[in-house]
Amino acid sequence: MAKFLIIGLGNIGDDYANTRHNIGFDIVHAFVTKHGASFKIDRLAYIAEVKWKGKQFVCICPTTFMNLSGRAFKYWQDKEKVPVENTLTIVDDLALSLDKIRLRPGGSDGGHNGLKDIQAILGTDKYPKLRFGIGNNYPKGRQADFVLGKWQKEELALVQLKIAKCVEVIENFATIGIEQTMNGVNNTSF
Repeated sequence: MAKFLIIGLGNIGDDYANTRHNIGFDIVHAFVTKHGASFKIDRLAYIAEVKWKGKQFVCICPTTFMNLSGRAFKYWQDKEKVPVENTLTIVDDLALSLDKIRLRPGGSDGGHNGLKDIQAILGTDKYPKLRFGIGNNYPKGRQADFVLGKWQKEELALVQLKIAKCVEVIENFATIGIEQTMNGVNNTSF
């Protein structure tokens, strides 16, 4: 049975719930919920296992806080013996507008501290990433407040639509592969 490691980046605690920076957690939770599984606390992460269409998904939300996500990624990758190409890291992205998501087999951290830590621990930027555009509609000097802020009421319908699409992306990534999945989502506006 092919095995996949799905990593949603975010920060633990009620202060961070439903913020832009926690969208990775929200997407992984939506995937796990859709497939009838639930999370338990384990080493460095909340973890859930999903079996679907002959595939096994080890889904984690690191408890190490965003900027130290690499330790949880590497621990679970090694423990579960998942090849790097079968990992998918889900993250917020300021450089993408709110109506975009982007899937890539590798690429830079783009200034994202969670990705920076994973890259440092893995020693490469060649691991699949699903980036959820959050836009950059904030005044100069207010980036942290924006990223750690809650979604605006008028954004919620689009955010929910994109979360559902990202759940499909996880499924397609495991069943039809990254190339075909990228073709289906990277040039789409929601």
